[in-house]
Amino acid sequence: MANVIIGIHGLGNKPPADLLEQWWIRAMKEGLKNGNYKRYMPPFNLVYWSDIIHPQPLDPAIKDRENELFIEEPYTEAPEVFPVEDYSIRKKVVDYLGRQMNRIFLNEDLSLNYSFISDAIINRYFRDLEVYYSDCMMTAAGKECNIGALIRERLALKLRAHQNDNIMLIGHSMGSIIAFDVLTFLVPDIKINTFITIGSPLGLPVVISKIAAEHRKKAGLLQAVRTPPGITGKWYNFSDILDKVAFNYRISEQFPENEHGVRPVDLLVTNKYVFNGERNPHKSFGYLRTPEFSQVLNEFIEIEKISHGKRILHRMKESFRNIRSRISPDEVSG
Repeated sequence: MANVIIGIHGLGNKPPADLLEQWWIRAMKEGLKNGNYKRYMPPFNLVYWSDIIHPQPLDPAIKDRENELFIEEPYTEAPEVFPVEDYSIRKKVVDYLGRQMNRIFLNEDLSLNYSFISDAIINRYFRDLEVYYSDCMMTAAGKECNIGALIRERLALKLRAHQNDNIMLIGHSMGSIIAFDVLTFLVPDIKINTFITIGSPLGLPVVISKIAAEHRKKAGLLQAVRTPPGITGKWYNFSDILDKVAFNYRISEQFPENEHGVRPVDLLVTNKYVFNGERNPHKSFGYLRTPEFSQVLNEFIEIEKISHGKRILHRMKESFRNIRSRISPDEVSG
């Protein structure tokens, strides 16, 4: 059983798939290097879905900042000097508001109160998420339906292709919602060794209510919204306290453990992505090279080495038993 890492990106238009995949790999290797880990990485596959909604990717050749295809935040290494600030007061405020948000917006059956407020926020700030949850959308080619299903199927296909491998699945931003939905509703039988969510909005009431509504639609009754059944090892949820998308970051309070005893482990980290003097605490590259993420990545990489060692030891024992079986008792005693 070989290790494989699968990632799924977040909302918004993206650079071409191969370039974005290279940038994810560079960010992870940068983190391994900074942590003094070996920079060997298992095969990495990025599930790219931006093209389903956005007809043209962002173009690295475009230098005009006013062009809608201009890449505003390319991959860049973390700055050597980064200011360390105390956000303890902000954390207390965020924790309090996060709990109040769920009490105000979620009913006991996880249906949504004041849905018009959530709809307005999604429409303005999370356009791709609105499309994902919509049945149909208008495109240049006409009306297209089941956009969410098309996006989900791309990840499901990749997971099925690697179902016999040891999988680490990384979901950034909206990608974490897609990953959760796929693991819950499409491929609940596929085993995931390590699930990682970075900059995730899974704790937002509107997202929780959507998951609960799909449970009701499929099962005819409300089932507990819990950790997907196929996660057998760990689920790490990384958030920066300044990341507005992951505002309600304490998702361990929203998703109880599955039958394997797995539930989210919430970890606050410092996302050091900076470009042209502007910091973006939501950027995927910054999350993928944090020391905390790199430690988890290294632990996953080590699993394959341990498994390989066990396989070698097992083969040596088998060979030894075969040799002994071919030697007669007299030869042994003599």
